[in-house]
Amino acid sequence: MPSNDVRILAQAAVPTAAVGAVSAVVSGVVAGGEGAVGAVVATLVVILFMGIGLYVLQRTAKSLPHLFQAMGLMLYAAQILLLFIFVAAFKNTTLFNPKAFALTLVIATLTWIAAQTRAHMKSKILYVEPDSTGDKPGKSGHSS
Repeated sequence: MPSNDVRILAQAAVPTAAVGAVSAVVSGVVAGGEGAVGAVVATLVVILFMGIGLYVLQRTAKSLPHLFQAMGLMLYAAQILLLFIFVAAFKNTTLFNPKAFALTLVIATLTWIAAQTRAHMKSKILYVEPDSTGDKPGKSGHSS
């Protein structure tokens, strides 16, 4: 993974982990140990799902740039569907507090999206590949 992609991943994952830690403390105070566990699980799920999504999207952009936009839309739809399935599967669990889990899941997802958007806006990514031959555009090699 190129360094710019790793930087964007870190700039999205670190704030999400911080918000997850705060959510775990608040959930632990409000709902006890099960609330803290629910918040931690939700944070890990968001970081895992969104991190894998970012990785897949970056690979697609490099290998199949013409499919980038369609892949992005499909990827986000798949992530939302997978998160919905995950929430539905653990709706009645006794391992953790489902309300703390769901609330942290939403907050962590919004944090990831905001942090990733900020990281992309601040990064200096070339959208045109520089010419590797070193020729200047507009020069034909003839002197007039």
